[in-house]
Amino acid sequence: MYNVSTKIIEALLKNESVNEVFRQELESALNQLFTIELDSFLNYGRYDPAGYNSGDSRNGYYRRILHTEYGDLNLLIPRDREGLFHQKTLAPYQRNSDTMEAAIIELYRHGITTREIADLIEKMYGQFYTPQTVSNISRAVEEQVTAFHSRPVSDRYSVIFCDATYLNVRRDSVAKEALHILIGITPDGTKELLDFALYPTESAENYKEMLNGLKERGLQQVLLFVTDGLKGLKSAVLEAFPAARYQSCWTHICRNVMKHIRAKDKRSVMDDLKKVYTAATRDDAISALHDFFEKYHQIYPKVIDILNDLEDLFTYYAFPKAIQRSIYTTNLIENFNKNLKRGTKAKEQFPNEDALERYVCSYCMDYNRRFSLRIHKGFQTAQAELMEMFGQ
Repeated sequence: MYNVSTKIIEALLKNESVNEVFRQELESALNQLFTIELDSFLNYGRYDPAGYNSGDSRNGYYRRILHTEYGDLNLLIPRDREGLFHQKTLAPYQRNSDTMEAAIIELYRHGITTREIADLIEKMYGQFYTPQTVSNISRAVEEQVTAFHSRPVSDRYSVIFCDATYLNVRRDSVAKEALHILIGITPDGTKELLDFALYPTESAENYKEMLNGLKERGLQQVLLFVTDGLKGLKSAVLEAFPAARYQSCWTHICRNVMKHIRAKDKRSVMDDLKKVYTAATRDDAISALHDFFEKYHQIYPKVIDILNDLEDLFTYYAFPKAIQRSIYTTNLIENFNKNLKRGTKAKEQFPNEDALERYVCSYCMDYNRRFSLRIHKGFQTAQAELMEMFGQ
């Protein structure tokens, strides 16, 4: 702030326009935001050893000119070697700046507090916006969050994945809380983030409450729920949708099994267990499971107890073969959670629940836009069979 003020004073003393000072500060701030975005995307900073052999890396930048009321900004947009990084600070192909109000809304949407925004605006432009003014402008974002949670949904979903991830939230103190996520796949195969909700801990009743909310918004029929096997969750989802089927996630089953296996045996045990859930047919899977039991019942009886206690190991075999690999795990929603948390690392913690809601809602809306026209793997060829299952 001192440096900016000094530059402004020097410009005024020289009878020069302060617009160039503002232009330089804005240009520097935006280029710094692009760098931070790429660091967050790659999950490591420049020259960080964590980036060695990570599978993706920086690949220079390209230039863009943005016309603003303070002059042209020379922007350096970073690239990654895999071509997967897309900055979110500026809209694609944007060549002219939006109004300051639009910029404030975008910052607010990404979880920045009104005080932080006011300080940033003051640093770059002077005392034009008080926190109360910023708060008034930012109500548009809160309206978007409300609209997202109350929007109508489709009446049918082939699959709904349920999972939670933990994020740091400040109330009286900072603690991790469970962000519950529901992602659905429509009969035509497109993915949609249906809803999210923050609770202190993950529980089956929380998911049941969310599903009842979806019923009020138009959801009538679900063919399959896929979850991590949280205690009581099967009963909760089937109470909301009695005609649905239920699949326990095989990734979580394997993780649970590995806890009881000696390190030297893990590879062989996992290879044998993989033969079970990747078998061509349900009968083959049951046969492979019996072979697994026969081989390990004396060495690892606790593992056998785990698999014997689990129901719904093979529900996915009742669905079209083209989509079976997509529905025997919750990997789809775990990938969503991983990418969501990657974007929150720069914040470290959310100052309150509203800030978290704004950020997550923005991420979910972007997710739905990106996947609204993409058919998930295997679902295009399975459409006819799925529609027949809905009829049954």
